[in-house]
Amino acid sequence: MKITRRLLVKCTWVVLLFVAGILLAGILFPAISFGFAKKAKHYRDAIKMVWLQWFSRILGCRINLEGALPEQGTLLVCNHISWIDIIVVGRFLPAYFVAKSDILSWPVIGFLAQQAGTIFIRRGDKKHIHATSEKMLWLLKQNSNIIVFPEGTTTCGDEVLHFHASLFQPAVITKAWVQPVAISYQQLAKSQAPFVGDDEFIPHLLKMLSLDGIDVTIKFLKPISAAGKSRVAISDEARQAICAEIIHVDWSKTPITQGL
Repeated sequence: MKITRRLLVKCTWVVLLFVAGILLAGILFPAISFGFAKKAKHYRDAIKMVWLQWFSRILGCRINLEGALPEQGTLLVCNHISWIDIIVVGRFLPAYFVAKSDILSWPVIGFLAQQAGTIFIRRGDKKHIHATSEKMLWLLKQNSNIIVFPEGTTTCGDEVLHFHASLFQPAVITKAWVQPVAISYQQLAKSQAPFVGDDEFIPHLLKMLSLDGIDVTIKFLKPISAAGKSRVAISDEARQAICAEIIHVDWSKTPITQGL
């Protein structure tokens, strides 16, 4: 009974949050762009971060944050376990995400991601991949942060798949910093948070809302300079840095220092 009541309350908050998101994206964002042209991006970024912070609170995320947040104009590369990764990383810094076009079909989330400026990529479509690279290049030149998941898919969190080096090309051209970010879920969330295979968003969301909380560690690792390096070299270096954290560290001994 306790779980049912908790789930009902959380579901109510999620519905309210989604409604607020639709109103913000559909009405407030256009109004901000019209009335505050020079500072529109700053205001939209602040609103997006607050929305993600509320989402993480409703999910009950208990976040242990380690390392230094990046300077503006950084390409952040993360290992990918769940859609929750976007929530727990994006709540800490203004950034644009690069995500699979599959998300566009998700109820509400697809619309919100599109309105928030997410760059969608179609796997196997070379023309679309080139267009994605051009958008990333433009954003880095505008001194914006970009968050990518270069594995191209999710894992159960106990491995880091091969990185798609093409996603690093915009950083090579702009000589931007590349910052690896290691994400790891602990306790019950370690087995429940992974969003893999044929998982669907709504059932997985309900499963996450049923938990007492979601324990996750996010570690911002040492930035990598892209100057004078190939995209393959940077990709390998970033992947090795994340592998060193994910595979060889006993996360169960990591204290939770950053709460809601």
